[in-house]
Amino acid sequence: MAEERHVFQAEVSKLLDIVAHSLYSHKEIFLRELVSNASDACDRLRHEALTRPELVGGDADFRMRIEIDKAGRKLTVADNGIGMNRQEVSDNLGTIARSGTQAFVEQLAAGAGKSNGQEVALIGQFGVGFYSAFMVAEKVEVLTRRAGEDEAWLWTSDGRGEYTIAEAERPERGTSVTLHLGKDEDEFLDPGRLRSIVTTYSDHIGFPILLVEEAGKEEKLNEASALWTRPAKEITEEQYTEFYRHIGHALDEPWKTLHNKIEGALEYTNLLFIPKSRPWDLFDPERKPRLKLYVKRVFITDDCEALLPAYLRFMRGIVDSEDLSLNISREMLQKDPKLAKIRSGLVKRVLGELTKTAKKSPEDYVVFWENFGAVLKEGLYEEFQNRDEILALSRFRSTGAEGWTSLEDYVGRMKEGQDAIFYVTGEDADSLRRSPQLEGFRAREVEVLLLTDPIDDFWLSAIGQYADKPFRSVTRGGADLEKIKAAPEDQKAEEKAPDAPGLDRLVAAIKLALGDSVKDVRTSSRLTESAVCLVADEGDIDMRLERLLRQHKQLGMADATPRVLEINPRHPLIQCLAGRAADNADGGELDDAAHLLLDQARIIEGEALPDPVAFARRLSMVMERGMAGSAAPAASQES
Repeated sequence: MAEERHVFQAEVSKLLDIVAHSLYSHKEIFLRELVSNASDACDRLRHEALTRPELVGGDADFRMRIEIDKAGRKLTVADNGIGMNRQEVSDNLGTIARSGTQAFVEQLAAGAGKSNGQEVALIGQFGVGFYSAFMVAEKVEVLTRRAGEDEAWLWTSDGRGEYTIAEAERPERGTSVTLHLGKDEDEFLDPGRLRSIVTTYSDHIGFPILLVEEAGKEEKLNEASALWTRPAKEITEEQYTEFYRHIGHALDEPWKTLHNKIEGALEYTNLLFIPKSRPWDLFDPERKPRLKLYVKRVFITDDCEALLPAYLRFMRGIVDSEDLSLNISREMLQKDPKLAKIRSGLVKRVLGELTKTAKKSPEDYVVFWENFGAVLKEGLYEEFQNRDEILALSRFRSTGAEGWTSLEDYVGRMKEGQDAIFYVTGEDADSLRRSPQLEGFRAREVEVLLLTDPIDDFWLSAIGQYADKPFRSVTRGGADLEKIKAAPEDQKAEEKAPDAPGLDRLVAAIKLALGDSVKDVRTSSRLTESAVCLVADEGDIDMRLERLLRQHKQLGMADATPRVLEINPRHPLIQCLAGRAADNADGGELDDAAHLLLDQARIIEGEALPDPVAFARRLSMVMERGMAGSAAPAASQES
């Protein structure tokens, strides 16, 4: 078969340039990434060999070799793991960070040249470790043969825009990655330097890493024992960090480490990490947990959905069981009662650690919440048995506190006469603070939770209340603000502002003009500054939830629920219109005003206008009337 030439996508070429020249601060990272990939290949073959022992043949001693060729200026990292076939070579080496869109590349470019901590947090999210080889190599060759197959393949690239795949010869299974080093990279041909890198970054790896010098001398560089099998007191923070980076293919540090050995009727060990920054796949639609499952230190799978619930999918690490069967299938795993007990224990341990941190170190807990709070709250909707613990861990923005607040603290600050926990949902907290629905609550100094995650609209309806206090949206009618005592200055303002004459007639005129466009028109106690706002009637679907369902094609425009238009009887515009209604003003003028008020309320809510042309025409007519009215007195003065 002739050599095939392929071209990387344009943005991927840019990505390679960023990785090679701008993103990493420490070049030696490339060796850690290549060794980690080799270790994964050995793990996968050992697992497949449980059911297909012929794949291993007579070579059951898994290992990695780092070979130095000073004369040829080449460094090779080889393994006798599972290897790759033609399609896998193309998929794994020809597609970079599968979400390699232009936005992804721009985000990487934005991180180039920043401080080390920012670089680590950024690149660690995207799984482009193999391509770090181009930091030190002018050309990279990957020679590979999949276990159980006869064909071998050679992938070659200089990282500038193209790669080739050709048939090749390799006598045994596995993969060899050969780096043709650049002219300034002599340090990576020095055995002492390579020894130091492996000891620093890869000592925890459970397969031997052999250094092979040109004379053929072999030297084992790592301890080659599974880190989680060692006593916790013998493991340093640096070793935990490097294991986390290996297991999670990340470059940041763990925010929290949980290392436990459970003994008794069910024995297992867990070494779990909560990342310090968001993994790149946190909001992947599949929502899969990313723990690796081992049985008696043999890798089984990294795709076990029964090991952790989806709302803890940010966790990284391993679970090693002594009681599960080595030959257990993925389908059997989902139904195994032992795994259900392990899952229950892991969830309890994670939530317990978060609770402890939230109490002892609230500022540190905020770091976790800002990264993963939106995911953890999914458990409020999905898992009844842990709902109380998650609710206590939840933090919220609100109008009554700086930073984040808990529900316990909110309830402790409730006003006299307040019998509900008020909230509003939307896209961002700053916009919500300016929402007209909050004006009456602000006037009475009633705290409102500002909820901005899509899951908020769902868990609220599932839970309903906290500490016997119901959750109530400020965008619904019947807020019962009259029960809550207003501040003295606002109380006086209300007493001094009687209803304008003609208000009832105005309300009737607006109802008539708008017809089925609204469910009702009412005067409002929640508005103090704005003229109008839209609210959902009691029993109707919340406005933001309806928008979310419409965006996800769960509701059509025909299913839209008419809203209630509330008007502020103390607003100068409404008082003026009420006066015109009392004087039996032109019906067309009030009709235009009614539609403009409704469209104004829609704009404030961020909704698209159903008829922008009609809105522009009415606005022009109102402006024209206003200009004509102000020009008439000026003309009479000139005459």
